[in-house]
Amino acid sequence: MEDFLFLVSKVFWLFARPNTFALLLAVVGAIAVMARRRWGRVPLALGLGWFVAVLLTPLPAWITLPLEDRFPRPAGFERVDGVVILGGAVEQLLTERRGIPALNGAAERMTEAVALARRHPEARILFTGGQGTVITGQETEADVARGLWASMGLEGERVIFESQSRNTWENAVLAHRVAGPKPGERWLLVTSASHMPRSVGCFRRAGWEVTPWPVNYSTSPGGQGWFDPPFSFRLGQAEWAVREYVGLIAYRLLGRTSALFPAP
Repeated sequence: MEDFLFLVSKVFWLFARPNTFALLLAVVGAIAVMARRRWGRVPLALGLGWFVAVLLTPLPAWITLPLEDRFPRPAGFERVDGVVILGGAVEQLLTERRGIPALNGAAERMTEAVALARRHPEARILFTGGQGTVITGQETEADVARGLWASMGLEGERVIFESQSRNTWENAVLAHRVAGPKPGERWLLVTSASHMPRSVGCFRRAGWEVTPWPVNYSTSPGGQGWFDPPFSFRLGQAEWAVREYVGLIAYRLLGRTSALFPAP
């Protein structure tokens, strides 16, 4: 069942991505209009409307802010028993082809792990991430993380890797199984701020009350810099936010999160 749901989610998002879907609408509408079909004006307007809204309004920031502000980062702690870093920041296929660790826009997940490891030498460091794509390679995200952290001096018995998970739900379940946290232990959860609500919901459902430690913010409060990023970045930002909202709904329907929009 898990394999089927994983495949369905990948196929669904391949066509449901807002930017792709809007482009398809615009193309279908344009073809219909050129064929003198009046109904074509509707999909053409909807498709182009998405791109105009992203270009001329703060839509990407508006829909991202509630996700990123949901779980503020704590001031800090004297003692931390462990740190969980979610996969999603490394590109295992590109790493295989180029021979060096390749990171994407969520790279702060990996660098924050090194910073926390140095700040809390008593803490265990757990990376969770396997093959998150339909077309898999020989290396998992955990393999890339192991090589990257070793080159940065982060290695040893306290560094643990979980390499079978393919999505956030499996991250939570398998990481809990590998870590075996004891009652009263404090574990920090490191992932992108916009991904934190869904992640916390999954970990709670898996029976693990973690402490959110968000990274990789893409918005600033108060409207500062909302139009500074290029159009391509804002398209990606808006699409990521929509993906998270869709994921929250889907995971709630599947019983994988503790609430529709988990809160502190």
